[in-house]
Amino acid sequence: MTSPKLYRVWAEVDTDAMKHNLRVVQRALPNHMRMPIVKAEAYGHGLEGVARALDEEDIPFFGVATIAEAARVQAAGCKTCPFIIGPCFPAERDAIVQNDWRAALSSPEEAKHFNSLGRLYNKKVHLHLSIDTGMGRAGLLPQGIEELIEVLPHCEMLHIEGVFSHLSAASEDISFTHRQIASFERAVGQLSEKMSFDYRHLCSSSAVFNYNVPCTNMVRLGRVLYGYSPMPSPYNKELRNTLTLYSRVTLVRTLPDNHGVSYNHTYITTAPTRVATIGIGFGDGYLHYLSNTGARVYLNGSYCPVLGRVTMDQIMVDVTHLDKVEPGDIAEIMGSNVPWQELTARAKTIPSNVITSISARVPRVYVPEK
Repeated sequence: MTSPKLYRVWAEVDTDAMKHNLRVVQRALPNHMRMPIVKAEAYGHGLEGVARALDEEDIPFFGVATIAEAARVQAAGCKTCPFIIGPCFPAERDAIVQNDWRAALSSPEEAKHFNSLGRLYNKKVHLHLSIDTGMGRAGLLPQGIEELIEVLPHCEMLHIEGVFSHLSAASEDISFTHRQIASFERAVGQLSEKMSFDYRHLCSSSAVFNYNVPCTNMVRLGRVLYGYSPMPSPYNKELRNTLTLYSRVTLVRTLPDNHGVSYNHTYITTAPTRVATIGIGFGDGYLHYLSNTGARVYLNGSYCPVLGRVTMDQIMVDVTHLDKVEPGDIAEIMGSNVPWQELTARAKTIPSNVITSISARVPRVYVPEK
C-alpha cells in the first residue's frame, strides 16, 4: 500500500467514533437491536473496513443493497450476517439461499421461488417480510397480506424471521410518518396471529431518535452511524464525526488581475491572486455541483474559497490571505471544520449524496489502526 505521505487525497475513518455512535443509539433505545447499514461503501467509509470494525459489536445483521455487497461482507471474514434490504431478482436468489444470507420477501411468487430453492439445497431459507406502508418502492401492500398468509403454510422451507417496512418522509412529513407507523403496527398485529418474528424493524436514521414504535425491536442505522441525524434531537450533540476527507496542495501560483480560473472562466480574478491547486475533484467525489457556490476548504488553519468550476481531478482555492502555503500541505475537504452538512447545503443535495460520492480511487485510512 502507498504510504499516506504520498496520498494526494484520502479519507480518514474513525472506527471508534462509529462504535460510540452505536452506543448512543443503544442508550436511546436499550431494548432495540441495531443493524449498521454498510451499503454503498458504508456511506463512503469503505465496506470491508467498516464491517470488520463493527463485526464484534453484538449486531445481528449488516444492511446491504446487493448480493455483491453481501459477498464482500462474507469475504471480509465477518461473522455478522448480511441482510439484503431491497428486492432481489430471480437469478440472485440462488446465492442467497446457498450462503444463508437474509433477504426481503415482497410477494407470494417470491415465497414460492425461495421455497423451491430451499427444497433444491435442502436448506431453510431465512427471510424478512417487507411491508409497503407508503414508500411505494417494494414490499407487500397491506391488502395483500392475507394472500401471503395462505401461501406460507405450503412453503415448508421458509423461515420468516423478520418483518419490516420503510418510512418515506420521516424528517419532513410527521403526520404521514405516523400513518405509516400505524399501518405497520396493524400489519404486524395481523401477521402475528399466524407467526412470530425475531426481528421487527421500521425506523432508520431519520426516525430513530424521534418516533416511538412499540412493536419494533430493531433499528437500521445509516447516517446516524456515521455521525449525522436528519432530525433535531438531544442525542444529536452526542454523535461523533466518523470521516474526514483530506487532499494536498499540488501547486501554488500567483495569477494576475483579470485571469480566468478553471473551465469556461466562470471565475475571473479582480486583483493579483495567489491560487493553490489541490489534488481532488469530482473524480474523487468532490461534487461538481459545488462549483461557484462559496464552497471552501480548511488549509493551514484558515478557510480558503474554491474558485471556479470543480474539475475531475483538481480544484483551485484562493490562498492570498495565507502567510505560507506550499505543495504537499494538507487541506481538510470535509470534516469537523467543513462538515458534510455545509457541503450538502452548498451543493443543494442530500447528505448521503455527499459522502457516498467519495470514489473508489480514494484510499480509506482507518484509525485507530488494529
